[in-house]
Amino acid sequence: MLSQPRSGLLAAWGNALLAGFVSPDDAALAVVGQDASHRVEGLPGETGPVGLTLALGRLRALGVTGFRVALPAPGHPLGLSGPPEFNARALDAGEAVVATGAPYGLVPEVSAVGPDGDLHVEVRWHCLPVREAPPADVPSLGEAERELAEALRDATEVLSRLDVAASGPVAEAALDAYRARSERGREVLAPGYPPRAVRVLELAQRIGLLVSLAYEHGHGGAVSAAEMAARHEALRPVERCARRALVAAYNAYVEERERRDAP
Repeated sequence: MLSQPRSGLLAAWGNALLAGFVSPDDAALAVVGQDASHRVEGLPGETGPVGLTLALGRLRALGVTGFRVALPAPGHPLGLSGPPEFNARALDAGEAVVATGAPYGLVPEVSAVGPDGDLHVEVRWHCLPVREAPPADVPSLGEAERELAEALRDATEVLSRLDVAASGPVAEAALDAYRARSERGREVLAPGYPPRAVRVLELAQRIGLLVSLAYEHGHGGAVSAAEMAARHEALRPVERCARRALVAAYNAYVEERERRDAP
């Protein structure tokens, strides 16, 4: 979990654009990042795919006032509100953006060609109707921060108890990359987000990295199928907590604005 999901980038920089902190071109550039291109298809009023700058402007004209993130997984429709067609597509992608103010959602379809280290990545966002309802299982920012503190402790205990190989040269290189990325800048959530959301995002990413290392780099002391299953079972709630916190961090802009505008 060293890189942000594309839905997180689109939501964060889309919110910064709607709030007037960045220009449409700057928002689009931040979302595209190292990808070759991002196009949006299915927008009302458009006959074919359009660029991200135009798409963000069109969504604003359609009444969109904010963007939330969904990071669903099998059995956990995190951040989704329906309808089933949109939920199914978001689940296949593992992520989606859900607009507020107008009933639209965006699901990325990523295609990549070329060798490792020289991939040509194109992203096509599918604009689909969504149900205007509260998103599923999204905690408040404060709740997410408290849960993360417990999850970090639990993850450390689990990895130690199961003797998981979350250390060594490979793991250390991944952690070094994480630390370097964290030091390069703190505007990971785009201008306009509260500092607490940045803290929550970075801690969620760190916990997600620890879980990924446990899954990907060797079996540690879990040498039997039963022991490996036990490790996965023990780490599953930690990973779930990290995803919930990521969504809470990306959604913090919308949540804060709704609290401010509430009567």
